[in-house]
Amino acid sequence: MTSGVTSVAAHPADSLVSFVAPASLEADQYRSLRHLVERLHRDAGLQVFAVTSPGSGEGKTVTTLNLAGSLAQSRDARVLVIDADLHRPAVAEYLGIEHPHSPGLIDLIVNDQLGLEHAERRLDALNLSVVLTGVYETGAYELLNSRRLETLLQDARRRYDYVLIDTPPLMPLPDCRLIGRYIEGFFLVVAAHRTPRKALAEALNLLEPAKLIGTVFNGDDRPLTRYSTYYGHPQPGPDGRRSDQVAWWRRAFTDRRHRSSAPVSR
Repeated sequence: MTSGVTSVAAHPADSLVSFVAPASLEADQYRSLRHLVERLHRDAGLQVFAVTSPGSGEGKTVTTLNLAGSLAQSRDARVLVIDADLHRPAVAEYLGIEHPHSPGLIDLIVNDQLGLEHAERRLDALNLSVVLTGVYETGAYELLNSRRLETLLQDARRRYDYVLIDTPPLMPLPDCRLIGRYIEGFFLVVAAHRTPRKALAEALNLLEPAKLIGTVFNGDDRPLTRYSTYYGHPQPGPDGRRSDQVAWWRRAFTDRRHRSSAPVSR
C-alpha cells in the first residue's frame, strides 16, 4: 500500500460475524457470497461490487462489511470498502473507527489534488481498507454525478482485488443509480417480513438487470440461519407454472425476469 495510507484500529460490532465469529454458521452464509464474488472476479474480471436495498434499515451495511470480512480472510486479498451513503453513513460506526469524518470520499471528489491514498484507512488486524464518506453538507447529486467518482474507482481497481461499495438505498433518492453507472455487480438486500412487496418491485425496476448478481434475504427466521442468499430465480415446473410456495419477494424477482429480455444474473 502507498505510504500515505493511514492505519487505524477497529472494534467491529457483534453483527459483523465475518470478523468477530468467523467459524459461526452466520459467517458461513457470507462465505457463499464470497465464493460467488471470487468466481466472478476470476472468470469475468469483475472487481467493483455494490450492496444496496430498497429502503433503509434492511441490512445493506452489515452485508457489505460481512462480505468484505469474508473476502479478507484470504490474507493475500486486497479488499477496499467505500462508504458512499452520504446521507446516512454507517461503515465507521459498525467498524468502531474513531475520528471517522475527514478526509473521505467527499473530499476526494471535490478536490482532485487528493488521491485515494489520502482517504484510505488501513485496518491491519482485519486485512481491510476503508474509505469513509467525509463530512456531508449538501449537494449529494452533484457529488455523485461527478466524473471524478469514475476516476477514483478506476484507481481503486488498480490498487485492489475487490472494491465493495455501501450505497444508499434505491429509493427515494437517485444516489444509488448515479453510482450504479460505475458498478460491475449489485447485491440487493431484502429484509424478511419487512421489505414491502411494492418497494421490492420498484427497486428491481430501478436496477440495471444485467448488473444484478443476486438477492440477499436478510433476517430469515427459519431455524438454521438468519441469512439466506439467492443468485438465480425459480424456474417454471414441467406444467409451466411456478410454485405458490415461492416467497413473495422471489415471485417479484421472477416476474421481473420474465418481463425483460436482458439477463438478470451472471
